[in-house]
Amino acid sequence: MTILLGKGDGIMEKTAYEIEEITISDIQQAFKNGELTSVELVQAYLDRIEQFDKNGPKINSVLSINPNALKIAAELDEMRGQEGQGPLYGIPVLLKDNIDTVDAMPTTAGTVALKENFARKDAFVAAQLRNAGAIILGKVNMSEWAYFMTENVPSGFSNLSGQVLNPYGVGVFEAGSVGGSSSGTGAAIASNFAVVGIGTETSGSILSPSSANSLVGIKPTVGLISRTGIIPIAESQDTAGPMARTVADAAITLGVLTGVDEEDPATLLNDTNALADYTPHLKADGLQGARIGVDRAFLSEIGKEERDLMERVVIELAELGAEIIDVEIPQVDARSEVLWYEFKRGVNAYLSKVPSDVPVKSLEDVIAFNKEKPEERMKYGQVELEKAQALSDDPKDPTYVFHRETDIRISRREGIDAVMAEHNLDALLFENNRGAALPAKAGYPSITVPAGYTSTGLPLGATFSAKAYSEPRLIELAYSYEQATKKRKAPVFE
Repeated sequence: MTILLGKGDGIMEKTAYEIEEITISDIQQAFKNGELTSVELVQAYLDRIEQFDKNGPKINSVLSINPNALKIAAELDEMRGQEGQGPLYGIPVLLKDNIDTVDAMPTTAGTVALKENFARKDAFVAAQLRNAGAIILGKVNMSEWAYFMTENVPSGFSNLSGQVLNPYGVGVFEAGSVGGSSSGTGAAIASNFAVVGIGTETSGSILSPSSANSLVGIKPTVGLISRTGIIPIAESQDTAGPMARTVADAAITLGVLTGVDEEDPATLLNDTNALADYTPHLKADGLQGARIGVDRAFLSEIGKEERDLMERVVIELAELGAEIIDVEIPQVDARSEVLWYEFKRGVNAYLSKVPSDVPVKSLEDVIAFNKEKPEERMKYGQVELEKAQALSDDPKDPTYVFHRETDIRISRREGIDAVMAEHNLDALLFENNRGAALPAKAGYPSITVPAGYTSTGLPLGATFSAKAYSEPRLIELAYSYEQATKKRKAPVFE
């Protein structure tokens, strides 16, 4: 999309400005040169959302628009140039709709029961973005209850908002190809409806939609980013994280999101482990001398075309100076029920504080509310909600404690820690979100980066995972690969 922007007061002074694939650094340079304002940028994104999300291919990724977005943009334009303005100043951002904001937009988690859930306070993540001068443009659709409501439902579907589509294959790819649960974030940022987006992950929910939409997604170490004000699944695994079209934009956003939050004890280690700026780790030679572990058992689970693409990634990494080491990652099916125990506890705590207009105050209320109008509120059922409700909400429940201790043992000590130590690795390599469960249970970080497309145009991501607080090294690896290969291509809308 090309927009004509005024430059100065002269009507004849016009410049054509492309917003497709525009980066944070591009925008800040345009701001500095007087070629672009935040108001113009916000309006351009609003126009594009109207053209392609609500009409045309109807991607259906954006749920609600911040009614104050243009007003905030104008205020930021007025103050531009003052001291202390960072790289996200004046930049439009989209948030997954399980993150509380006070901008007259409900926080719904994609469920009908929460369509009137207007938060009284920003989530920590939203506050960090606002403090950095970012413009919260809107909220995006998501898999209902972060893909933790029922079985056999397409990823990206919610009873409140319907199905989010993959912009790379509207009318071609099957429902669910958009990835989840941060499906709206993935589809919207891939479609150039904002500069960057925020997703959340419990197990694969940033990595899956990022790789499915040819994006960079960072799933941080649990605790690097506060979860306060985010509708939870599991406190032991939940995290927010940036989703962007480039590693640089994701790294910039990650630095803004970190911080210590007294309301989330998991963040208390951030004084020594978090960075406010990850951009020094954007190193083009980041793969030089890196030791990358590959367990080809994970690659054997995918189709031949995707497997061939991943084998090409392995070759490219080696050509860029990495040493590829074949490893064997223990795969133990422990039948963990941690997520269901923690979901009940976390959701009950969140719902106990929602405004009086919200008709549910507990998970039990949600289940009963959905049963009142099942076709409208639970088209595919709610078996996961019912399973969680049947379990104890006692954090000392012996079955829960056993499962959590088992998760930690197999994912950390006998899993990632053991394999990385044995082979002296910088990271493990996976395809898309395959293998995401292990670092998710461990609370360890991952980053995915565009790595190609199948013959039908379906994107594929190369995902690097490592130990806690290794985000700087993962960013180096991903940036080096991205800069050398430049695999991402924007979707084309007719």
